Amino acid sequence: MYRICSMLTKKQKNLLLFINKKIRSTGVSPSYEEMKNSLNLKSKSGIHRLISALEERGFIKRLAHKARALEVVKLPENASAHDLFNSFTPSVIKGGLDKNSGKSSKISVLGSIAAGTPIEAIQQEVDKVNLPADFNKNDDHFGLKVKGDSMIEAGINDGDTVIIKKSSNADNGQIAVVLIDNEEATLKRIRKKGNTVALESANKKYGTKIYAAKRIKIQGKLVSLYRNFN
Repeated sequence: MYRICSMLTKKQKNLLLFINKKIRSTGVSPSYEEMKNSLNLKSKSGIHRLISALEERGFIKRLAHKARALEVVKLPENASAHDLFNSFTPSVIKGGLDKNSGKSSKISVLGSIAAGTPIEAIQQEVDKVNLPADFNKNDDHFGLKVKGDSMIEAGINDGDTVIIKKSSNADNGQIAVVLIDNEEATLKRIRKKGNTVALESANKKYGTKIYAAKRIKIQGKLVSLYRNFN
C-alpha cells in the first residue's frame, strides 16, 4: 500500500487533497469544473484521467447512482497535518461583532460552545449580533461564542463567535453543533457510519470520539464566524 502511495504524481496528490477538502467542508464532491480550476488545467479531460488514476490506486471510489459523486478512501501516507485538518476555511467577518448596523437582521448569541471538552448545553440568549447581509433571512440562525482550541486547524479560534444555521441534520464532513445525551454541546466535524457518529476535532492534540447515533442530536451547521481583530 505504501509503494502505491509514493507513486502519486504531484497533480494526483493535489487533486486528491482538493477533493477531500471539498467533501469535508461541504459534504459534496467538487464539480469537474472546480477540480479543473483548482489545478489550473485547460480542459476537463485531464481531470478524468487523474480521477481514473486515483480510482485505480484505491484512493477514491465513484459512488453508484450519483452524478460525479466521489468518496475519498484514503490519503497519501505523507499528507501533512495541514492537509488533513485545514479542510474548512470559514467565512470570517473581520473587525469584530458588527452590532450597530441597521441594515442586517440580528440573531441571538446563545452562550458558549466548547471546541474541546463538551460543556453545558446551549443556554438562553446572552447577546445579539448582525446576520451577514448576504445570508438568507428565511433561514433560522443563531450565534455561539467558541471556547477551546480543538478546531483551530479548521480556522476556528478560541473567542470567535460562530454563526450556526439551525438544522437537525448534517452531512459527513460538515462542522456542526451537536448535543450529547441531551446534556452537553460541542462543535465538531461530523462522521456517520451505521449506528455510530464520530465527532472529529481539527487539532492533532485531540482525538476523535465515537458515540451511538441515538446519543447525538444535531443542533445546527456552521456557516460563518465573527472574529475580533482589534
